[in-house]
Amino acid sequence: MSQDPQWGRRPNDGPPDLDEIVRRMLNKLKQFFGGKPSGPSEPRMSPPDGRAITGGISLVAGVLVIIWLLSGFYIVDASEEAVVLRFGRYVETAESGPHWRQPWPIGDVEIVKVSRVRSVEVGFKGDAKTRVPDESLMLTQDQNIVDMQLEVQYDVKDAKDFVFNNVTRDEDAHDIVKQAAETAIREVVGKNKIDFVLNEGRSQVSADATRLIQSLLDNYGTGIHVARVNINDVQPPEAVQNAFADAVKAGQDRVKQINEGTAYSNDVIPKARGTAASLLLEAQGYKQSVIARAEGDVARFKQVATEYAKAPQVTRDRMYLETMQDILSKSSKVLVDQKSGGNLLYLPLDKLIQAASQANATATVTEVPETKPTEAPSVVRVPRLDSVARGDREGR
Repeated sequence: MSQDPQWGRRPNDGPPDLDEIVRRMLNKLKQFFGGKPSGPSEPRMSPPDGRAITGGISLVAGVLVIIWLLSGFYIVDASEEAVVLRFGRYVETAESGPHWRQPWPIGDVEIVKVSRVRSVEVGFKGDAKTRVPDESLMLTQDQNIVDMQLEVQYDVKDAKDFVFNNVTRDEDAHDIVKQAAETAIREVVGKNKIDFVLNEGRSQVSADATRLIQSLLDNYGTGIHVARVNINDVQPPEAVQNAFADAVKAGQDRVKQINEGTAYSNDVIPKARGTAASLLLEAQGYKQSVIARAEGDVARFKQVATEYAKAPQVTRDRMYLETMQDILSKSSKVLVDQKSGGNLLYLPLDKLIQAASQANATATVTEVPETKPTEAPSVVRVPRLDSVARGDREGR
């Protein structure tokens, strides 16, 4: 910055030249309005009269008025709204774009960022590990305590209410939202049980808290819109977390055992019902077969009794022969007549052995003794049945 040549002189040089000072001021004004300043070689101006001084003051006042009027112009960004005031009273809300209002101190403008999302932390500060117990501990409906951390995100929906109903703007709005969030979340948690809050009810608790916070803020006319409530963490207090973990594990085991029992029941009961139905059908079939067999035996006995009355001896012999045939057909023994031992007798040993093997395979251990299938049948000499029967008939 250059030093004024009129200053810094020695005391015996005399006072500074007033004409030179005035000339310099006029040159600066001319330069401001685009005029050509006078050079230092021009003749020294005569002392100004009253008219020149008055004109200079008027010129300076006019410049100041123009600058003051120009200070009323302002620009609002697309993400902002401007609240225009006149002597502190609300006039209008200006949207994005250039605007003019009466300059200060008559008019004023407050720029509000309406689209900026702000957040409030409840139950923690900065980091989830930095808990604030006075804010995070809450009481549930079933008299249990939970430790909940949540974050409330909000923006501005009404710039006028936001400016006039928040004393310190963003700072006070932050406190209002935080207090409303604490009040709302405590009320919502207090209406639900701890199992619902800890497990399946997080989304429902968040939605209910959002509606309640918005209702409180609307009642206060804050002009704030709650965008979202995020529940970052909810768990039992640290002192009883182990006990709650055991209780949760026991509940899970209980559900698991119930599911296993239900699955086993669904598997066993249909099988038991099917087995019962099968046994019932078998019993009914056995009953019908026994009844039918008994009725057949009765009918057969009646027929035999009728024939026996007609020819008792013949019927008796026939019954004897049929009975012996039925018995001997199931035996592995061969009966040979002792009196006719000189006759050549053919024994079908292969068929007898095969029949004995099949009988041993189908018989149980308790019914018949264990025998070797390769054993040959024993031979007993007895009188021939046909000769006995023939002799009896000849005797008659």
